[in-house]
Amino acid sequence: MPSETTIGAVLDDGSELALAGDLEAAAERWFAHLAHERGYASATLEAYERDLRQFLAFLKAELRHAPCLGDLARLEARTLRAFLAARRRAGVTGRSLARTLSALRTFFRWLETGAGVTVRAVRQVATPKVPHSVPKPLTIEKAASVVEAGGAGWIAARDVAVLLLLYGSGLRIGEAIGLARKDAPVGGRDMLRIAGKGGKERLVPVLPVTQAAIERYLDLSPYPLEPSEALFRGAKGGPLSPRIMQLAMERMRVALGLPDTATPHALRHSFATHLLASGADLRQIQELLGHASLSTTQIYTEVDRERLLKVYDAAHPRA
Repeated sequence: MPSETTIGAVLDDGSELALAGDLEAAAERWFAHLAHERGYASATLEAYERDLRQFLAFLKAELRHAPCLGDLARLEARTLRAFLAARRRAGVTGRSLARTLSALRTFFRWLETGAGVTVRAVRQVATPKVPHSVPKPLTIEKAASVVEAGGAGWIAARDVAVLLLLYGSGLRIGEAIGLARKDAPVGGRDMLRIAGKGGKERLVPVLPVTQAAIERYLDLSPYPLEPSEALFRGAKGGPLSPRIMQLAMERMRVALGLPDTATPHALRHSFATHLLASGADLRQIQELLGHASLSTTQIYTEVDRERLLKVYDAAHPRA
C-alpha cells in the first residue's frame, strides 16, 4: 500500500483526514483540473471538495485504514449506497445527496483518464430522487422595493448597486461581487462581459439606474480602488462576501415585509420571470442568464404558468 500522508482538511469531528499518498495526489490534481481547466466557481469547488472528503472519511472508517486508489478500484456499490444512506440519516436533503453523487461521479470519471483507475461501482448507484421545485421570484413591486430601499452612507449605496446588478442584469451573486474595478459599468458603459459557470462568457446589459447606483457607490466609497481589485468592498475594505449580501436581504425581509424566499438569488429568478412575462424569448433569457442548456431556462415557463393560473383563479367568476 502506498505511504500514508495527512492532508489539511478538517472533518466535522475536528480530526484530520488521512489518505494514502497516491489518492491524496490524485484528489489534488482533480481539484486543480476543476479550478484551472474547467473554470469551476469557488463555491462549487468547495462543495465538491467537501463531498469527496466526507465520502473518503466514510470509506476510511469502513476499511479501517487510509484509503488508496486501489481501494477505489475495488469499491462496491453497497458501500457507496451505505454512505448515501448515512448522509440521509444525518439530515442531508435529496438535492444535496444528488450533488454529492454528481461530485463523486465527476471525480471517478476523471480518475479513468487522470490516474488510470476505473470505479465501476458508481455506475450501479441510482441518483437520489430530488423533489421537483420551481424558482420563487418576487413580484415586480417587491423586487422594486428591494432595489429602491436605499439609505444613507456608502454601504447602503453598495448594497443597492449589487442588488440592481442581480435584478437588472440577472447576475449570480458571485458574478456581481466578483467584478473588478476596471469592469465597473460607469461612464456610459452599458454592457458587461461575464465569465459564468464553467468559464462560459456572456454579455449582459446594464440599466442606466444600475450605472447610476454604481457611480454613487464609487463616489461614496472610502477606499481607493485599483483597476484589478474588487469593485465591491466590505466594511473593513476587503472584498465583499456573499454572506454580507445575504444578511442585507434578511434585514430587508423584516423591514419590507418580504417572504422568506426573498434572497439575493431570488432577484436573479425575478429578472428571468419578469422578462418572460413581458414577452421575452426563452432563448434570449437563456443567453442573458448564461445557462448551458435551454432545459434549465425552461423552468421559468412553469413559474409564469403558475402566475397565470393564480390570476385566472382569482379573476374568473366560475374558477
